[in-house]
Amino acid sequence: MTHHTSRRARVLAAGLGAGMLIPLGVAATPAAAATAPTVSCTSGTAGLAAKLKKDITAALGSRKGTVAIGLYDRSTNTTCTLRATSAYDSASVVKVTVLATLLWDAKKHNRYLTSRENTLATAMITKSDNNATSTLWKQLGMTKIKGFLSAAGMTQTKPGAGGYWGLTQITVQDEQKLLKLLTAKNSVLSDNSRDYALKLMSKVISSQRWGTPAGTPSGVSVHVKNGWLSRATHGWRVHSVGTFKGAGHDYMITVLTHGNSTMNYGVTTIQNVAKAIHKDLVPKASAAAAYVPTSTPQEAVPEVPAN
Repeated sequence: MTHHTSRRARVLAAGLGAGMLIPLGVAATPAAAATAPTVSCTSGTAGLAAKLKKDITAALGSRKGTVAIGLYDRSTNTTCTLRATSAYDSASVVKVTVLATLLWDAKKHNRYLTSRENTLATAMITKSDNNATSTLWKQLGMTKIKGFLSAAGMTQTKPGAGGYWGLTQITVQDEQKLLKLLTAKNSVLSDNSRDYALKLMSKVISSQRWGTPAGTPSGVSVHVKNGWLSRATHGWRVHSVGTFKGAGHDYMITVLTHGNSTMNYGVTTIQNVAKAIHKDLVPKASAAAAYVPTSTPQEAVPEVPAN
């Protein structure tokens, strides 16, 4: 009998070590199902973490594709994550990093942006202009881009090679680090730079304000940047990063997705998650109207620069 018990204890310990428990004598589920990550939430407000976990999980219930999520609310010290370190092709979400690099570099050289840089940055963020992005990406160069990523602690972000900024590898963890830098005083970006970046993100054209702003409560300001890109593998990548302030809250949301059959399918997945988060954080407010995504979002990965 003792021999049987010790073996059972050993199996139990092995199961716990793997972070899961498989009942003895029951066939284990396939590896994919057993290891599917679950949403993890913590909060300084009683009951909020459990509610967010439940509602975000429900929002993802019937959705196909692979979704990564980050939420951080300073006001309630609330954090939720799902696949926080999984890498995704950035598409246009990287444009916020390009802007931050430009501002970080200008601060280092104690200078303002030139009118040309301002024009390019405005087109890049508010209209997701690819040519403006390619121009700034090339102007900055890999040394400065990597220099900013290092200063920002964005160690998981790998810039796209050969001018293909849309293929930069990003993670929820790093995008949330970037959003934190934009929304609170720090030594990497000046207060003026942060205000400038958030102002541009608040002026994104209406057809590109889908995603994380969906269900934003009234009285809460929205700053957003989205990305969308279709490739032969993993179908559509559809991403949205946003920061939100008001109604006693100061929070940021990153949702990265791929494996979507269409762009709009990915948009719906993101918006279901966003609506659940906004409702749980600011339960009493009425939701502002969500913007409808453009029906023709095709975003080309930029050509490789000629030189």
